Amino acid sequence: MPKSIDLPLHGGSCPPWLFKRMRKLGKLISIAIIEEYKTKGFLQRMSNPIFFQALGSFLGFDWHSSGLTTTVLGALKSADLSDYGIFIAGGKGKTSRKTPDQISKFSDSAGIDPTDLITASRMTAKVDTLLIQDGYNLYHHNFIFDDKKNWVVIQQGMNNNNGYARRYHWNKTELGDTLIKNPNESLIGFKENVVLNLTGKQSEESRKAMLDILSEDVNRLKRSISPLYYFPKRHYILPTDLTKKDWELISIAHEIQPRSFYELVHLKGFGQKKIRALVLLSKILYGTEPDWKDPVKYSFAHGGKDGFPYPVDKELYDNTISFLNEIVR
Repeated sequence: MPKSIDLPLHGGSCPPWLFKRMRKLGKLISIAIIEEYKTKGFLQRMSNPIFFQALGSFLGFDWHSSGLTTTVLGALKSADLSDYGIFIAGGKGKTSRKTPDQISKFSDSAGIDPTDLITASRMTAKVDTLLIQDGYNLYHHNFIFDDKKNWVVIQQGMNNNNGYARRYHWNKTELGDTLIKNPNESLIGFKENVVLNLTGKQSEESRKAMLDILSEDVNRLKRSISPLYYFPKRHYILPTDLTKKDWELISIAHEIQPRSFYELVHLKGFGQKKIRALVLLSKILYGTEPDWKDPVKYSFAHGGKDGFPYPVDKELYDNTISFLNEIVR
């Protein structure tokens, strides 16, 4: 099994004739899986990045394009699997910000409390933004769940410097510290040489030291930052990295005295710069070293949209839809 798969940015969009078929075939495949393995089995498969990649390829999309993520999830969401106990919230860009409201709406119809689900949605996005600082900015977030509150998160970030995307797959993880320490997550994308990873076991001492730092006097923290600390070679932090507002947030964290790293990450407004500053200070004051290893882990039935390995065979595609229609009825 490959440890990484490149997901380059491809221009253009999915043609309507293909998206229409992807929606039909994707729904039929989903129903077949749900009927055989229940909703939990479907969610487990969606949390597997290799399965998801294979599904997108089977549906005829570009096998290594970043657009596979948004198009496949868009097709499944518009297909509507709610009658089969699966709800898909969120999406790309501005739509991702509607995720909490959509989770609440779907939860009401399923008769479940959305509180923990909304928290899981927000915290998984925070972890992949704050605790795995890899240069990929999240722009897509889907929260998929069932009426038993099993859930999966599939979100994607883009690196504007190299033109590659990275996809993050989460399988239900209990809220609290287990969401932070070695979470039940798989990453797929271009492997980077240096990534700040505060979720791994190697970063445990750094996480503890960062909490200890917040018990220090804030003015002392300001004096501790030198204009030129290189950590590692291509990462350096200047005093100007932290604005007056940033220091106010650190002061608030100091007053709150978070009891766990989960509580620290959960604080509203606590972003990447504050985390990096605390990482640096934990190195300076306590000598702790975080994990700088990239956690990223990891042909066609109907052809591909761009003609690789051959153009999509529409007749074959429609025959597959008809065949599955007979099976799932």
